[in-house]
This record gives sequence, C-alpha cells and structure tokens, in this order.
Amino acid sequence: MGTKRKQYSAEFKFKVALEAAKEQKTLSQLGSAYELHPTQISEWKRQLLSAGVRAFGKGENKPSNEASKMEIELYEQIGRLKMELEWLKKKVTSHG
Repeated sequence: MGTKRKQYSAEFKFKVALEAAKEQKTLSQLGSAYELHPTQISEWKRQLLSAGVRAFGKGENKPSNEASKMEIELYEQIGRLKMELEWLKKKVTSHG
C-alpha cells in the first residue's frame, strides 16, 4: 500500500507562509521546525503573496460576486427550460 499524503489546514499553511514571508528564518530552518520540505514552504509563501494583492484591492470582489449571481440565474433558467422540454415531450408523445 502507498503512503497517504499529509493534509494541512489553511490556518497552518497561512502560519507557515507568513513566517516565510517575514524572512526571519531560512526556508531550511522553517522546514526543519515544521517538518516540511522547503519547496512546499516557498510555494505556500508564493500563494500568500499573490493572494495578498487581491485581498487589498478595491472593488475587485464585485465582478466575482456578479458573476456568481449570473451563474445562479443561468442554472435556474436551464432548469426551467429542461422542465418545459420534458413537458413538451410528454404532450407530443401523448397526442401522436
């Protein structure tokens, strides 16, 4: 059997990435302290720094919010159209 990969919580990843971003310790030191590979720590650090720009951006959450509203409306419309199609299929087969 293969070994299971470790799953880390978002809080743990944030904590480690934040420490790496502070650059008070080397990646090797952090890796030894948290029993992680330095490459993994630098990946989490990169994700933290790239997400930080979005966290402080103005008005950038609105398009995603509007997009999710539009997505919900489209799924509702698809559902209504599917129901109408099934109803029409039943009507055509019962009259034919």
